[in-house]
Amino acid sequence: MLIRKPAFANMFYTGNAKELERQVNSFIDDSIDVPLEGELKGVISPHAGFIYSGIVAGSAFKQIKRMNQNKTKKVIILGPSHRFPLKGVSVCAYDKFLTPLGEIKVSEIAKELASKLGFIEYADSQEHSLEVQLPFLQLSLNDFEIIPIMIGSINVISLANFLKPYIDEDTIFVISTDLSHFFTYEKAIEIDNICNKAIPALDTDTMIKSGDACGIYGVLASMFLAKDLGWKADFLDYKNSGDTGTDKSRVVGYGAYAYSSK
Repeated sequence: MLIRKPAFANMFYTGNAKELERQVNSFIDDSIDVPLEGELKGVISPHAGFIYSGIVAGSAFKQIKRMNQNKTKKVIILGPSHRFPLKGVSVCAYDKFLTPLGEIKVSEIAKELASKLGFIEYADSQEHSLEVQLPFLQLSLNDFEIIPIMIGSINVISLANFLKPYIDEDTIFVISTDLSHFFTYEKAIEIDNICNKAIPALDTDTMIKSGDACGIYGVLASMFLAKDLGWKADFLDYKNSGDTGTDKSRVVGYGAYAYSSK
């Protein structure tokens, strides 16, 4: 059995299970609550250290937590590869992911996709963008399995078209991304407002031209899917590390957004 052990516990988040549960639940409970009109189809969530981006991520997973919990959800997680020069995608076809909160089953669909798209284990073994979403999922959904996909440079329309047949009423997306990196506090807000306006408007042209996000390939793929499937997008929350930390000279932006049926 191939199990992916946590690589960033005690770095991006605490490795103590009781403290992690308390912290994540507080992020979800204390986050902004934005009412959505339709059925939730997915969220875009940041992936920094929890002390910096956790409250913004909480607004995304608050939406997931209020979903119907009576059915097993398939969660497609799209995260960028920061450390490995990945071209295309790597579908993380482990049997399970492990976090301090326990094991998470990987869907058999992941193995099917990996047989078509590939699985480079090393690309994920030292990557945080998928891992940091998992404790939030564990405390938002009672019963789920994941389809975790690392993304490098890729044609986003092709990716969207490839994933489309795997989407049904019990499938949701989690798109993992931060926004701008290492600008001043004021400049970051100016730059990140482009994403904060373009994503809810499903304005793919502006995102391609001017959007600043490390996970932009996943974001764009989800935006094209939303346009194709008739979903709407909503802005949930925005902060940067100047709001949640102390240094305002070089900040990272964090945005949360939701997709829902019309």
